[in-house]
Amino acid sequence: MAEIVKGAWNLQGQIEERARRLGKGRYGRVLKMARKPTAKEYSKVLQITGLGLIVLGGAGFGIYLFITYVPGWIKGLLG
Repeated sequence: MAEIVKGAWNLQGQIEERARRLGKGRYGRVLKMARKPTAKEYSKVLQITGLGLIVLGGAGFGIYLFITYVPGWIKGLLG
């Protein structure tokens, strides 16, 4: 039982050490500069993301239609 408790304390110590180093490493500068986006920024990101989804969905649907119907159309033209 003592071994389990000792292992848990060691794991807890490792987790706390990682949390202490979080602001000092490579990502520390990014985390310090990060801020909550304004409503206008958030709205613009949503618009651009939605437009991207529509464009990619349309392209995929176009490819689907091309693969589904064009071979039969070409076969009908060539006899």
